[in-house]
Amino acid sequence: MERRPRLILPAPFIAGQRRALATVKNVNPDDRGPLIEYDNRVDSGRLRNDEHQRGIIESLQHLHDELRTYHARAITHPTIDSLKPPPKSMLGRLFGNVPKERKLQDIPENLPRGLYLYGDVGSGKTMLMDMFYETLPSSVTSKTRIHFHNFMQDVHKRLHQMKMEHGNDIDAVPFVAADIAEKGNVLCFDEFQCTDVADAMILRRLLEALMSHGVVLVTTSNRHPDDLYRNGIQRESFIPCINLLKNRLHVINLDSPTDYRKIPRPPSGVYHAPLDKHADSHADKWFRFLGDPEQDKPRAETQRVWGREIVVPKVSGRAAMFTFDELIGRPTSAADYIELTRSYDSFIVTNVPGMTHRERDLARRFITFIDAVYESRAKLVLTTAVPLTQLFLSREELENGVKKDNADKKGQAEEHDDLDATMRNLMDDLGLNMKALKNSSIFSGDEERFAFARALSRLSEMGSREWVERGMGLEKDGGKKEKDDWQRVRSKQLEDSM
Repeated sequence: MERRPRLILPAPFIAGQRRALATVKNVNPDDRGPLIEYDNRVDSGRLRNDEHQRGIIESLQHLHDELRTYHARAITHPTIDSLKPPPKSMLGRLFGNVPKERKLQDIPENLPRGLYLYGDVGSGKTMLMDMFYETLPSSVTSKTRIHFHNFMQDVHKRLHQMKMEHGNDIDAVPFVAADIAEKGNVLCFDEFQCTDVADAMILRRLLEALMSHGVVLVTTSNRHPDDLYRNGIQRESFIPCINLLKNRLHVINLDSPTDYRKIPRPPSGVYHAPLDKHADSHADKWFRFLGDPEQDKPRAETQRVWGREIVVPKVSGRAAMFTFDELIGRPTSAADYIELTRSYDSFIVTNVPGMTHRERDLARRFITFIDAVYESRAKLVLTTAVPLTQLFLSREELENGVKKDNADKKGQAEEHDDLDATMRNLMDDLGLNMKALKNSSIFSGDEERFAFARALSRLSEMGSREWVERGMGLEKDGGKKEKDDWQRVRSKQLEDSM
């Protein structure tokens, strides 16, 4: 059949037509990226150059570059037997106690982190998605794009068909995810949202299953992940899905805030993992925003504490930037960190590693620094090798610790499926499972348990939008007056703590 020429239609109309899974062959022989496309549109007058929007395009370009060398592993469908529940009868439990095949593989370590672009109507969501989708590198042989609501309708239809064929007790989500993953390893959603309890109950496992097959997710939405399914039925069960989105996708705000210094706020959050191609630009953007490079050229400084010298490698305004080794890798104490918080309002720390039991001294030192920053109400930006939940304990240590606890409590180790479920809760949902972490035998004592839990709680609070924007003088909060008022409040707090 002769292929019809593509019509160039207004973006809202194009998005509205994606009502079914639209998997197409990707054609981009020149590997033209989003940044080149954006510059071409600016040069031709189709778009106006905007620094905030350019920062977002750079994030699209970073993912484009990663996809050029990314190769997803082969799709393996789980067997039907592995999707069935364990036998309930006594005989079934006695004679069916054979290790079951795992339904899902782990998410591959080389999976590029996807994108979650959110903003109000008119913020350019569809234009940005169009640009990313149309310039995917030639290494991506097939790609899929669909409106999220219609995607979930399709998923529920597939799940229903599976249950009709194999019974209501079958866990069909992993199988359906494998079917979808076969269509293409880049999946783009328009207008991600969750308003239905049926969607909320399966969404986390569905997205995790797609990622386990090496699918890279890119989505637009009109709200931050934290605001999804707000006030929904059993919302606490949806929190792990929110955490999965925040941990596995770069969450980028498309709404352009106005700063009285005319420096755009970076579109992403303050924490970035892993140490990929995005990491350096993430740190640089936040340093430019929190510092004052136009008026105060970046330089090195030396602070003195009780006769000791602390070299601060990069300073601009009231912002200081270190690598982890420069700040934590040398002998430093709480007094050093407190003195630094008196001199600077913001800290950008790059290349933070995951710290296992072999790096306990570094972990304790870093926690002491986090406490000092928190108590001084300063800002903190991090680029980390692992998600925050794995900073002080590796995934393997958590697995072994939970497995040991289960064995001590029940006299025998749990099956791997149960261990994985426990792990996912521990890793994805600190709010609901902090008690389990605090009580785990992984920690050497009560003081260490408390420090670990408190550090993660404080990092979570310092990553909030309210914490980051407070005292920055954003126009929506009152401009320069808000910044000056906050500086006076913070100065008084620091004086009272002396």
